[in-house]
Amino acid sequence: MRNLRIVAHWLLNPITVNRRFFVTMYVLGVLCAVLTLPDTKGTKLYDNLFTELFLDVYLACVVLTLIPQKVRAWVRMLLYAVLYAVAIVDVYCFWKFGSTITPTMLLLVSETDSREAGEFLRTYLSADVIFSPLQWIFLLMLLHLVWKLRHTLLRLLDLRQRMLIRLAQQRWRMILQKVQAPLVGGLGVGVMLILGVVYGWQNKVGMTRLMTAPTIGTVEHILTEKDHAEFYLPIYRLAFSVYSNELAAKQIDRCIVAAERAKVDSCSYRSPQIVLIIGESYGKVHSQLYGYRLPTTPRQEKLEERGLLTKFSDVVSCWNLTSFVFKNFLSMHVIGEKGEWCDYPLFPELFRKAGYRVTFLTNQFLPQAKEAVYDFSGGFFLNNPTLNKAQFDLRNEELHRFDEGLLSDYDNFVKDGKINPKDHNFIIFHLIGQHVSYRTRCPNNQRVFGPEAYEEARPELDLRHRKVIADYDNAVHYNDSIVDAICKRFENQEAIVVYMPDHGEECYEPGRDFICRNHSAAIDWPLAHYEFEVPFWIFCSHKYAVKHPEVFKAIKDAKDRRFMTDALPHLMVWLAGIATKDYQPQYNILSPEYNEMRPRILKNSVDYDKLREAAFPKKDTPSTPPSVPGHRERVAYSGHRR
Repeated sequence: MRNLRIVAHWLLNPITVNRRFFVTMYVLGVLCAVLTLPDTKGTKLYDNLFTELFLDVYLACVVLTLIPQKVRAWVRMLLYAVLYAVAIVDVYCFWKFGSTITPTMLLLVSETDSREAGEFLRTYLSADVIFSPLQWIFLLMLLHLVWKLRHTLLRLLDLRQRMLIRLAQQRWRMILQKVQAPLVGGLGVGVMLILGVVYGWQNKVGMTRLMTAPTIGTVEHILTEKDHAEFYLPIYRLAFSVYSNELAAKQIDRCIVAAERAKVDSCSYRSPQIVLIIGESYGKVHSQLYGYRLPTTPRQEKLEERGLLTKFSDVVSCWNLTSFVFKNFLSMHVIGEKGEWCDYPLFPELFRKAGYRVTFLTNQFLPQAKEAVYDFSGGFFLNNPTLNKAQFDLRNEELHRFDEGLLSDYDNFVKDGKINPKDHNFIIFHLIGQHVSYRTRCPNNQRVFGPEAYEEARPELDLRHRKVIADYDNAVHYNDSIVDAICKRFENQEAIVVYMPDHGEECYEPGRDFICRNHSAAIDWPLAHYEFEVPFWIFCSHKYAVKHPEVFKAIKDAKDRRFMTDALPHLMVWLAGIATKDYQPQYNILSPEYNEMRPRILKNSVDYDKLREAAFPKKDTPSTPPSVPGHRERVAYSGHRR
């Protein structure tokens, strides 16, 4: 029993020495978790909150106990200041902006000057803060202060009140002695520590992986895993945001060096007006243009029938994650070459140096305080002031609910004279496309498919699944209207339009009860087929086809060549007629020197063509496997509006 008491005393000592710190910081952690819990169906507190938080605060108390007593008080005061301040900022940001501390939020703060900071404080710091969720943290701070000053406050009471309080304290101590509180408390601490280690170990390993990742891309990829770490405390979120910005800054520096080295020798302006449309989450098997049974792309079909749109039959994306795709297809680096994407110029920089006016209209990558790491990773090198200036002359300033907002942005730029169709222009439209959630990607008055459209072809699906597929196909159909509207804006100019989505998408495909993308899985043929194969086409205006018959013929001749979108910059640079040492004709799909047999490596790990050859060893490889019902024959569909 004596040894047990010694162990219990030893376990309790860090808390006893730092009892006020332990109690207040534990309560603060729980408060922050509750106050930043999204008010949406299905959300819940972090599963291991109470045990892991106990372990974390206890370990902090152990460290404090090891510090000499004279210094310990100052260290505790510093920790109080930091932890309370970060908690207030975190909860405030969640209250005002719908997000806790994120890497983008920290980036925005770092780019804010004193004038902007003053305007922010005057705008957002008002009296209603007192009655916001922050009031609970303020209340905790007040109780903390009362606890700290309890002896001083006690002296303000009269003698009789002080005697009553001391008597109550003595009785409380007697009760604790009778129930052997030190022994029970010590054992309780031991149990909580064991639970904290057992249930929190995996999270701590995951946090360590994230905080030691070599690049921001690696961080993002780890976060796509199902059981990734949970930064459940404001101070952890701040540390992660700082680290993410440090990783991004390293790649930014390399990008800037590459931009400074980039050189354009000459430019023939082969294509006066060049448009690049970047789609989002577009599953090729849902495109009518590629054989889907429902009329999801009727406008593109008409453009193809006129001979102006040429679809490419064998194109894959190098990644199934937007930010990775953006880095690879904007950089002159091609997978398989030495170095990384950030060691090579971004091809819009070459367009600007060649004399093109470059416009970037995006419905995703504008910096927002509440954006996730995925958008931060995909947009940090586009939004950096130095690189933004190097790449773009003109950008939109706000995101839109639907992609038609980008059309308005373009029209306004033309109306205001910021885009002159008579100049040499390179315009990038980056759509939100079919990005989840699908139902929000199409206006209600433009829905044409309902769940009944899938009853015969997909009888194994229940109503909920059919509704999701209908939502996705409606988004594809709406996307068709957007790309057609873009083409129409350039059909009377000497213009060429290139369309490609960032990656494919799964939407309850036959035999696969799954939507979106499976980032953590090993890549097999079905995953490669659905998530990496993408639609890819080039539209030439009639005027362009007449004036550039050699380009038009090269496009028609190349339509069945193998291609991976990381090589897109070499095609784009050639279309512009830009002469630069960074251009490599073996990567340009329209060049006679194009290397069609270049390995197409997905996610730096798997050869797409070897997967396809293994799946279809004894026959020609179809663009859509025969095993996928409902994707081989088209049927007429009158449409259904909801």
